[in-house]
Amino acid sequence: MSRLHHELVEFIHQNPRLLVLTGAGISTDSGIPDYRDQQGQWKRQQPVQHPDFMRCEHTRKRYWGRSLVGWPVMRDAQPNPAHSALARLEQLGHISLLVTQNVDGLHQRAGSRKVVDLHGRSDQVVCMNCDYRCSRDETHQRSAELNPDFTHYTAATAPDGDADLEVDFSHFHVPACYQCGGILKPDVVFFGDNVPKERVVASLRTLEHADGLLVIGSSLMVYSGFRFCLRAREWNKPIAALTLGTTRADALLSLKLSTPITPLLQAALSSLNRE
Repeated sequence: MSRLHHELVEFIHQNPRLLVLTGAGISTDSGIPDYRDQQGQWKRQQPVQHPDFMRCEHTRKRYWGRSLVGWPVMRDAQPNPAHSALARLEQLGHISLLVTQNVDGLHQRAGSRKVVDLHGRSDQVVCMNCDYRCSRDETHQRSAELNPDFTHYTAATAPDGDADLEVDFSHFHVPACYQCGGILKPDVVFFGDNVPKERVVASLRTLEHADGLLVIGSSLMVYSGFRFCLRAREWNKPIAALTLGTTRADALLSLKLSTPITPLLQAALSSLNRE
């Protein structure tokens, strides 16, 4: 047993009821890019901001135009062994709740049941005027039908169904709400928007009764995730982080495991399965 493997297994033994918080790093092995490098710096231009999306038609054209390229990559991504390992750890009783900052739905597809999608789900679309809801695939198909010339573009995939596509979007036709003609938006929390309070309250309530906090694949640079480390420290809960590179909570950690996620989770699960 490697030292890091041993340390993670011991952390789980000592804290058998964990709240797990996951970030983009757990889905990179599924082909979905992450936002930041190992120093916590942006790898590319920052994602769309909620206020800008709501007030600027050009921003919406650019977002949905780029999504014609980027969304299929996210839609077709499959859970990787790290997602499956967490689902199994839940079945073994080690995870009280899994709170994910990701919007890809891969934890649920891997078999996790106790999941809070902190930032929403990218496979759903909501009207910001009348709350009409539909699937992302339906909106994607409408967008393609309205903009056949844009379906031929290719570009590098960016996080959350985006793509690094830079073309003239001025003639792009954005699909509107079927019911009221309002603005359609993926049912996710964009940067600059607030996480729904009920998700935060429910997650913190579980953390309060958990034995510890395990962070996986997150730099915690965004406050919506970092707050769980602050509260865990306030409640004297041990905190472990399994992620490559720097995190915003390094000074708060009881255990730091800066190593690739999937092999370590698989090794730890293998040990726990044998007990």
